[in-house]
Amino acid sequence: MKISDVRAAPVRGGRRTYLFVLVDTDEGVLGIGESGLASRGAAVCGALDHLRPLLIGQDPLRTEHLWQVMSRGGFFPADRVGASAIAAVDLALWDIKGKALGVPVHVLLGGRVRDRVPCYTHVRPEKDGPAEVARACMALREAGWRALRLALPASGETFEPRSAVRMGVECFSAAREAVGEDVDLILDVHTRLDPPEAVLLCRELEPLRPLFVEDPLRCENLGAYRTLRERTAVPLAAGEQLASKWDFRPLIEDRLIDYARIDLCIAGGLTEATKIAGWCETHYLRVAVHNPLGPVATAAAVHFNLACTAFGVQEQPYHPADLLPEVFPMAPELREGSLLPLEKPGLGLAIDLDALAAARTTTWNEPPRLSRNDGSFTNW
Repeated sequence: MKISDVRAAPVRGGRRTYLFVLVDTDEGVLGIGESGLASRGAAVCGALDHLRPLLIGQDPLRTEHLWQVMSRGGFFPADRVGASAIAAVDLALWDIKGKALGVPVHVLLGGRVRDRVPCYTHVRPEKDGPAEVARACMALREAGWRALRLALPASGETFEPRSAVRMGVECFSAAREAVGEDVDLILDVHTRLDPPEAVLLCRELEPLRPLFVEDPLRCENLGAYRTLRERTAVPLAAGEQLASKWDFRPLIEDRLIDYARIDLCIAGGLTEATKIAGWCETHYLRVAVHNPLGPVATAAAVHFNLACTAFGVQEQPYHPADLLPEVFPMAPELREGSLLPLEKPGLGLAIDLDALAAARTTTWNEPPRLSRNDGSFTNW
């Protein structure tokens, strides 16, 4: 069996674009992957154009070899754009391998070490104050969720750190009072704070016992996490913007985090993620997969987490059956806040290629823009 083509398929679903990648073979076995960088999707498609001639004619079952060729074949190591393209192809290759061998991907990854994948979902609204947040948390608890994620709030298109910290703590406190101790709570800062405000936030949250505080700092200088780590007891999570095991190295080796936020669709796919997860296991860190993406990313995350010893929790902001059901008519089953195993060969997804073609788009996502009160740019 040889790879015969690699095709990008950007698809509009709801308010955003999802970038899927189809890998064809000469034996008719089709693999599907997904890229996690749809906000720069045209650049990822450009990277795929470079990867295509490296892949056509190759054996799709040689996932490790092809990962090395894709990552290092351009001489300059793959960055986030390149790694996101590699990730999408890698997921498709694992899908092909499972289909060719007649087994689910989690079997290829070592087999199940758990029977289900506990997830957390997003609390919405995030900007309407403590009372609304508390009501939303109680409704989600009643729906069966046992882990919830809140966000550090902005005010419209303005984000002022100290006022956001105050409101964030008030909302988190209201959520904790509403759901009690049997629901884990997470606060996502989304890289919006500098160390002084991040320290203030984490210290204020300590009595409220968060499962973790996510991305409290920007990722360009991971050494900043050392300052924060030394000044708070709150568990920390980071990594969704990182693209390789080398990017994760200081966070893991120096134990600057408690949860590694691996994005399978940015950090090189399953081939690279399994290596990062193994590294986490040696340092007793947990993996909390970043997954705000589409059906392929969710299916891949289920397989990965079923076989991951270092698993902590999976992000799941939407019900899998609600996103692009016309394209992917068979979604992972969500039951009481957990995703159940997918047992069909490969990633276990069915795809309607006609519906995929009908949903194709040339429109890419552009993230929201936030600024400080003085008009200066700040992270969304």
